[in-house]
Amino acid sequence: MKKILIVDDSATSRLIMRRCLEICGLDTAEFTEASNGREALSILKDAPVDMVFTDLNMPEMDGEQLLKRMKSSPKLFDIPVVIISSTANTQKEKKLLEKNAAKVFSKPIALPELREYLEAIGQKD
Repeated sequence: MKKILIVDDSATSRLIMRRCLEICGLDTAEFTEASNGREALSILKDAPVDMVFTDLNMPEMDGEQLLKRMKSSPKLFDIPVVIISSTANTQKEKKLLEKNAAKVFSKPIALPELREYLEAIGQKD
């Protein structure tokens, strides 16, 4: 069973992201949620996950800071981090991918694009 961590300061956005992932084939996954990067790191300390889907803009610790902290940790480095951003910015996207983000999606997330990505990386249940 896949373990997915969804990080977003909006409970509604977390719910939407979860539904999108379920629709795209992760309907038997175990989901954990965090409202910011700091909370996500605390969860990751105790409970390893298979993937992290994080919003970019959040209070306390944003998605880019979370990505940086995860990729600087030998324990968390191999966990794919997918960034979801409401700011369509190709320069920012390129920078995040250079920092080892697995993928960057724009909000609202397109289900066919998400499904294709999950199939490509073999993450469907």
